[in-house]
Amino acid sequence: MTKDEFLRRFQLQCRPQVKRPQWANMRQAAVLVPILEQADGLHIILTRRSQNLRHHAGQISFPGGRYDETDHSLFQTAVREAQEEIGLPPQAIELVGCLSDYPVISNFIVRPFVALVQPGFKLRANPAEVSEIFTVPINEVLQQQQHFVYRLPRFLYDRVYFIPYQERTIWGATAGMLRELADHIYPDQQRLHKEIL
Repeated sequence: MTKDEFLRRFQLQCRPQVKRPQWANMRQAAVLVPILEQADGLHIILTRRSQNLRHHAGQISFPGGRYDETDHSLFQTAVREAQEEIGLPPQAIELVGCLSDYPVISNFIVRPFVALVQPGFKLRANPAEVSEIFTVPINEVLQQQQHFVYRLPRFLYDRVYFIPYQERTIWGATAGMLRELADHIYPDQQRLHKEIL
């Protein structure tokens, strides 16, 4: 998928109507869904969280974190955290839009901001927060027929998504956000997935 095709699909199609559970006193957080244009197409930048972190240690995630009182907006939170975690310069980030707020079991309500990232810089992991930085082709992870879903009755969600890519498995909130982005970009394939029994 080219950048122009992605932007056309993202901006011209209606965002999926997503209902997610929320409860009182959730803390605000934000993540950046950074999309990088490379020679072979668009790639999404992902991280693996450090094993030393209190929440979601070792999981694959987007760069991001909790809202700070010094932040002027949740988007600034996402940009600040991306710079702190992976060295992404703010001037390289172009906001495209946002996805629906996503509550997580660590009592945060997370707002995902979709952004295009200009190439020409070197990413560097902050070892206190990130153990690995990698990219995945957008065409690989936004194919709903390659998504697995596990149903969990009476849990925070009624389903948890898993997206395999090479030797990695993206799951939980990150996979849920990617799933919403996929449903936005390819609305005619929203019903596609594979059940995990």
